[in-house]
Amino acid sequence: MGKKRIVVAENDLVGLLRERDQRGFTILYDNYSSALYGVIFKIVKSEETAADVMQEAFVKIWRNIDSYERSKGSLFTWILNVARNTAIDKLRSQDYQQNTQNQPLEYFVSVVEEENPVEHQVDAIGVRKVVSQLRPEYRSIIELVYFQGYTQAEVSEELDIPLGTVKTRVKAALAQLRTLITLLLMFLYFTTYINS
Repeated sequence: MGKKRIVVAENDLVGLLRERDQRGFTILYDNYSSALYGVIFKIVKSEETAADVMQEAFVKIWRNIDSYERSKGSLFTWILNVARNTAIDKLRSQDYQQNTQNQPLEYFVSVVEEENPVEHQVDAIGVRKVVSQLRPEYRSIIELVYFQGYTQAEVSEELDIPLGTVKTRVKAALAQLRTLITLLLMFLYFTTYINS
């Protein structure tokens, strides 16, 4: 069963975002990330790139929320435009075009260590809570690989999906985790900065 979404009035959400309140960003992410990801993915056609672009878009939304004007449209329309423009900028960027032309296929499929990741003693304090916010297909793979010590080949067998799909989803899941952690760190930074 999916996580229950918190619904707030748009004005209240904008207020929370402008106050740099973590609840606002959690609500924003929970309610809009799937829609934004879908729009971004249609433009960039790559799970990994879409996850990276979504991270960039949420950072831009965080930094530029004060430029949002209700008179010009709804919050959703504004964040959708931010996401769409970020995706288009990514496609137009010279680095992106050069990388996609010059890199071998293996570059685009994450080769996460096949060793037992549990041995790396990842600090799991708070990580499970962040992992719980991932899309279900990412959450199950991260749970198996990083918390239960499965290899990617074992995950492929367990979930009955191709190994290439497992590798791609691990990479996309890690990118999505990076987005969530970046937002959390930005919140902590701004909270500390404002309170000091």
